[in-house]
Amino acid sequence: MIVCSEPVPPDPLNSLSAAIVACRRCPRLVAWREEVPPRAAFRAETYWRRPVAGFGDPHAAVVVVGLAPAAHGANRTGRMFTGDRSGDWLYRSMWRAGFANQPESRTADDGLELEGAWVTASVRCAPPGNKPTPQERAACLGYLREELSLLERARVLVVLGRLACEAVSSLYRLSPRPRFAHLAEHELPDGKVLVCSYHPSQQNTFTGKLTEQMLDAVFERVRALAAAGQAG
Repeated sequence: MIVCSEPVPPDPLNSLSAAIVACRRCPRLVAWREEVPPRAAFRAETYWRRPVAGFGDPHAAVVVVGLAPAAHGANRTGRMFTGDRSGDWLYRSMWRAGFANQPESRTADDGLELEGAWVTASVRCAPPGNKPTPQERAACLGYLREELSLLERARVLVVLGRLACEAVSSLYRLSPRPRFAHLAEHELPDGKVLVCSYHPSQQNTFTGKLTEQMLDAVFERVRALAAAGQAG
């Protein structure tokens, strides 16, 4: 007996991730991510050195948007906010809010799982000095646009830092741009809610500009907004 069946279509998020990882659009970023010298503590490790795709629950109501992979964080591990101090702060806060199953993320295979949340960035390659150019930011914007279109249950966008906020503003062609301030909220044209947070960078956390209590307040508010959106 011959059984005919339709081919199983590829998962759209996995297809997008593959396209992101293969991207070589920006020569400066390609050169930096591939040639950045390893830190002494990581010399025995093989760096990822490719663009980094988003990570999390494909049914997420909450999408966290950072700026870009860190040179010795996600550019090393291959997963957003994994293996650096910014990620330590982010995932601890998400764990306390019930979005993560563990409070830390060291490697891409350490068992971290997100529930109801997706973590991504506006730029997918580690930039020199953590400063992508406007042209590099624009070149990557289409990936974020497609990612959000595939995350059909997303109701809340959390932007970590002013540049991530500007990326979402560009994506939605907002004019004037939403005011960026910690815990500022803005309703987007498609009904999603934009929530602003200071980035958990060492510059912000070491100086006290961002505390754990401040970051926890963001995710407590985000959980309430997501729950209200699902109820509605």
